[in-house]
Amino acid sequence: MSLLELRDVHVRYGAIAALRGVDVTVESGEIVTLLGANGAGKTTTLRTISGLLHPHTGQIFFDGRRIDTLPPHDIVGLGISHVPEGRRVFPRMTVTENLAMGAYRLGRPRKSDFDRVFALFPRLAERRHQDAGTLSGGEQQMLAIGRGLMSHPQLLLLDEPSMGLAPLLVEQIFDIIKEINEQGTTILVVEQNAAQALALADRGYVLETGTIVLSGPAPELRIDPRVKAAYLGEGVA
Repeated sequence: MSLLELRDVHVRYGAIAALRGVDVTVESGEIVTLLGANGAGKTTTLRTISGLLHPHTGQIFFDGRRIDTLPPHDIVGLGISHVPEGRRVFPRMTVTENLAMGAYRLGRPRKSDFDRVFALFPRLAERRHQDAGTLSGGEQQMLAIGRGLMSHPQLLLLDEPSMGLAPLLVEQIFDIIKEINEQGTTILVVEQNAAQALALADRGYVLETGTIVLSGPAPELRIDPRVKAAYLGEGVA
């Protein structure tokens, strides 16, 4: 049984079909990436998994339980944490206060939870008393991921974690994502940096206009001529 399974999921924004018959599976312990151009449906897929949107038709299962009719806070309680595109930190709250918000479903956050995040992101430990709005873009991304970890998720949804970051920081963020996975958290990541995403992931799916057009092990997608031409900046001979 897969940890996460989307079965023939269709999502609409009014008359516009955003997802058309999407089938995705994520096995426990994997890193899976969703690739595609802007508007392909990647963010919509994550928002539908986390309950911010509901399918027009289709079903979503997490750990054997159907979740596509549940509200977002119940889905968090089941073990899914969503780190949204654009970080969405609380700018007038401190780093520590932002992290504590990630643990709201658990009640009072534990010291060990803060310790784990600060071990992964030492820069956040140095800035724990600063308002989040004073952090750099890279630090805010670290904070957003750290906040997502505070609820002890089985599955972490990451939406464009490298967006707007300098190349050196992108490498650092991806190294930390790999470490989070090695610590036991399954990850589904949406990422426009296809080369980085495929180097990180076990498997991948390619979305075009709301439809899965390619899927497979990440090493196979990296050498697929269609992926190389469309997403890796390499021409097809």
